[in-house]
Amino acid sequence: MRCEEYAYGLGSPGGILVLAYRCAGRVDFGERREDFLHQLYWSPDGVLSTVGGFVAPREALWVRRAVTHEVAVAGGQAVYRVCLREVPPALVGLRTGAVSVSPEAARALVSIASAGVAEADALAARERLMAGLAASTHEFVDHHAVGAGFAMTIARALTRDPGDPTLLDEWAARLHASVKTVQRDFEREFGMSYSRWRTLTRLRAARALLELHPVHQVASRVGYATSSAFVAAFAKEFGHTPGGRVRVRP
Repeated sequence: MRCEEYAYGLGSPGGILVLAYRCAGRVDFGERREDFLHQLYWSPDGVLSTVGGFVAPREALWVRRAVTHEVAVAGGQAVYRVCLREVPPALVGLRTGAVSVSPEAARALVSIASAGVAEADALAARERLMAGLAASTHEFVDHHAVGAGFAMTIARALTRDPGDPTLLDEWAARLHASVKTVQRDFEREFGMSYSRWRTLTRLRAARALLELHPVHQVASRVGYATSSAFVAAFAKEFGHTPGGRVRVRP
């Protein structure tokens, strides 16, 4: 993986810093917190994952300054991390979560992260980027995503690999805890059982992956033995089958 840095107007509130990661496979940013800069993560051809949910290419992950977070990206060839001192108009009041990225905003961001761009052009593109971001309509759990409890340890592993087949008693054995203790920790941390949390995580990951991959591939990646079982679970949760999702061409 290599990282390219593009900085314009950083001496003023209207500046922007874009870190462009060119990669093949997975990028894990780990736990981080920026006290002075807001951040936006976007991949045009991969899926972002956090304990709070999954973000498909038509969306980005917004993180307000001073919010601790963890982000990973799977399957993308490019990942952009944008640092801002100002909050986009449509995101005022949003602490963290998925945000929609208009086609114009996506083009503006890619243009900023290109060699030889004049500062005036880059700052004009920044304005188009800021104007093209809006709060997403799909649910995203604003979870603090920190801590070393049993539930958080398992949650981090499953958001990285939703298809992990490990059973609850196997997790408990790995963590040297009882099944009841781990189950109670899930109820305390997420307000639901381990089984329910895992099902939701798999289906939310699938919803993002369906914008890039066909149903049978997604079913396997999120841990379903057959496409029919996956389709039934997806329809039960979201009220429609996954076949209606529109794929994005990277």
